[in-house]
Amino acid sequence: MAERRVRPASTAKKHTWRRTTRPPVTPPPAETGAPAASAAGAAADQREADSVIQAALYEGGVRVATPSSLADTFRELREQRDGMAWIGLARPTEDELLSLAAEFDLHELAVEDAMEAHQRPKLERYGETLFVVLRAARYLDAPEEVDFGELHVFVGPDFVITVRHGAAPDLSAVRRRMEATPELLRLGPEAVLYAILDAVVDGYAPVVAGVQNDIDEIETEVFSGDPEVSRRIYELSREMVEFQRATRPLVGMLHALMAGFAKYGTDEELQRYLRDVADHVTHTSERVDGFRQALTDILTVNTTLVTQQQNAEMRALAEAGFEQNEEIKKISSWAAILFAPTLVGTIYGMNFETMPELKWAAGYPFAILLMAVVCVSLYFIFKRRDWL
Repeated sequence: MAERRVRPASTAKKHTWRRTTRPPVTPPPAETGAPAASAAGAAADQREADSVIQAALYEGGVRVATPSSLADTFRELREQRDGMAWIGLARPTEDELLSLAAEFDLHELAVEDAMEAHQRPKLERYGETLFVVLRAARYLDAPEEVDFGELHVFVGPDFVITVRHGAAPDLSAVRRRMEATPELLRLGPEAVLYAILDAVVDGYAPVVAGVQNDIDEIETEVFSGDPEVSRRIYELSREMVEFQRATRPLVGMLHALMAGFAKYGTDEELQRYLRDVADHVTHTSERVDGFRQALTDILTVNTTLVTQQQNAEMRALAEAGFEQNEEIKKISSWAAILFAPTLVGTIYGMNFETMPELKWAAGYPFAILLMAVVCVSLYFIFKRRDWL
């Protein structure tokens, strides 16, 4: 790590957008009758306490101070030539970020990204400061969703600043792990960056397991004909797109870190740790790519099965319609056959006096014969056309 630079109590800033006044580094004098100012100061202290999760100073891998505010952290860090500050914030205010930028000479573009959030994972170097954006993830079982959190990390020669937007990751566990291994924490801010990267990447493992379980369930539902499975596939595919955006850039980021090992004099043991994280990231990224492809294939199979099912239903309807038509043909044919003698009998049963053949001796046999001939003729006609 580079040798810690000693900052004077006040320095001129080169970026005009920064505030020229710095936060006070000494406690204000006891108030002597200014209740309004006292209330405002207490409210400001409370807001800072809410956003500053923890600030600590370390020397030789051991915590030596736990300041209660950013101002105290700045003051105590100036007093220690070989110390390192580790400041953790959650959704900080603009004033807090501006005070950090003024104290540690953070680049305005990096500070702007940290203020706005909603950044893609990336790694940028601004002089001696490394700016890293990470997307942490955690799996929520009940809604079957992946909850993403955003983490911004500033790494300098003697400081680490984490700005967290979201519930993940749990940086308190990272701090406890590093404090339990002072030989690793002694390696400085780069070691803290490794621990944060390792925690973020390890947090992907439960997500991968949860998604794998969902895909297994989806495959079962697809072949069981669940009508709601298409929506589930689509929603999980969207989650995998976000997961892919969180993991894929990490591969390039870690390779960029490894490419700078020699240039920045990274400790050999720390190089091994970072290479291990890079291997895990690559494995996770490949799994996520596989999940997305698998969901695409499952959606195709589901579409095919749904189409086949619809075709089978249409075929069944067509067959039912065909059978119904055949029955209608039979009924219509027999109705026509039975209608013929009814028509003949009706005509000959009118009994009008002027009706021809009324007193004809062969009238009755002729009517019966006519009925029989018509019925037999219709029967053979319908039979020949397969209506009977």
